[in-house]
Amino acid sequence: MTIGVDDDESAFSRLEDGKGLEESWLRICARLKGEVGEVEYRTWLTKIALGPIDGDEITLLLPTRFLRDWVRSQYGDRLSELWNQEIPSIRRVELQVARAGDPAPIPLENVPSTAAATPAQEEATPAARTAPEVRSDLVTALDSRFTFDTFVVGKPNEFAYACARRVAEKPSSVGFNPLFLYGGVGLGKTHLMHAIGAELIQSGNVSVAYMSAEKFMYRFIAAIRSQSTIEFKEQLRSVDVLMIDDLQFLIGKDNTQEEFFHTFNALVDAGRQIVVSADKSPSDLSGLEDRLRTRLGCGMVADIHATTFELRISILESKAAASGVVVPGKVLEFLAHKITSNVRELEGALNRLIAHANLFGRPVTLEATQEVLHDILKAHDRRVTIEEIQKKVAEHWNIRLTDMSSARRARNVARPRQVAMYLAKQLTSRSLPEIGRKFGNRDHTTVMHAVNRVTELMGWMQLFAEDVELLRRMLESLKT
Repeated sequence: MTIGVDDDESAFSRLEDGKGLEESWLRICARLKGEVGEVEYRTWLTKIALGPIDGDEITLLLPTRFLRDWVRSQYGDRLSELWNQEIPSIRRVELQVARAGDPAPIPLENVPSTAAATPAQEEATPAARTAPEVRSDLVTALDSRFTFDTFVVGKPNEFAYACARRVAEKPSSVGFNPLFLYGGVGLGKTHLMHAIGAELIQSGNVSVAYMSAEKFMYRFIAAIRSQSTIEFKEQLRSVDVLMIDDLQFLIGKDNTQEEFFHTFNALVDAGRQIVVSADKSPSDLSGLEDRLRTRLGCGMVADIHATTFELRISILESKAAASGVVVPGKVLEFLAHKITSNVRELEGALNRLIAHANLFGRPVTLEATQEVLHDILKAHDRRVTIEEIQKKVAEHWNIRLTDMSSARRARNVARPRQVAMYLAKQLTSRSLPEIGRKFGNRDHTTVMHAVNRVTELMGWMQLFAEDVELLRRMLESLKT
């Protein structure tokens, strides 16, 4: 970015005067504003601050690496020309990322629309460049509570967590793109996406756009109506990391899928990172175009399994410890047994208990828990019968219903029977002895062993865990 010029004594005298240098920068800002227009100037150039001068080099400061690189590629040559015209002794313009204590940029309102030009500035200026307007309504605010530090890791989510951390540390160089997170409602997909965004933004090195698929669709429609689709496209395709939550919302929205597909391709081709979440794996998202499902499945697909009892206890212990309220272990176990399908509801129930304890100054007890959370617990009453569980499990593994209560111990019979016992414990309010009686008058210790064995197998056998989770969802849909 070097331009050869003749030194000028008057220029040197001006450089010795800091006020004169600031006045020169103010005139340059005014010229840029006149050339590119106020919208583009506000979008990309208002955050440039005047840095130090060293010999024939002037330094300009920007808040992030992304903005520095963008300004360098789009406006670097023009900045060199304008500085050279203003002060011929300046041969180089260096763009750097600002640090704490560096000068602040000139406020937009202080930059005049026009400025007096020096004779050297009477030359024709280049055509204004086009650049997308940064619109805050395209980016959903991240929840400060959802960080990696507040995410409780266990067997069901440790792989998804590891992938998310890798993307947050090294976007676009992790070896997989996109990262596709999927799992049931309230299991932590959105938490991980917010954590990725928070980590990336805190680093200050990349630009991040995060929004739900629903918001993506609404903004796309709004762009069509306002005839600003080009700005919409350029805005999203200029970011370093794009994160879209709840992609299943695009099912049946063909035009929005088309736009997302092209945005996806443009970002991947440019080496930018994409993170997507949905309630099902790409192959199971029927209703999405085949080409989009194929592209989504080409990256890293990470499943967040249903929580285990141990993970739910860990989550509750972590939240209780952070609150400063003493919650007895019996209460935590009670909640972990009663609310099994949704971590969000589990945390919400605990928050209500803690708020009640703080408001009334009463200790948290099991009796108080049942009283305070009676509506939540009623909603989670399990009405699926053990007979229905046995029937669904037998159908799934193609065994006879009578095998559920028989004495047969072959693995192809014993394993489904253990799963049925596990689901009976998860989905009904029956005690262990009652469940045992339904399975051929077996002892309660047999049921306990079955529950522990299935929990263990789900932790390291992905296909088996998916089978159990599928059965659980099917049975929950039978509730009346």
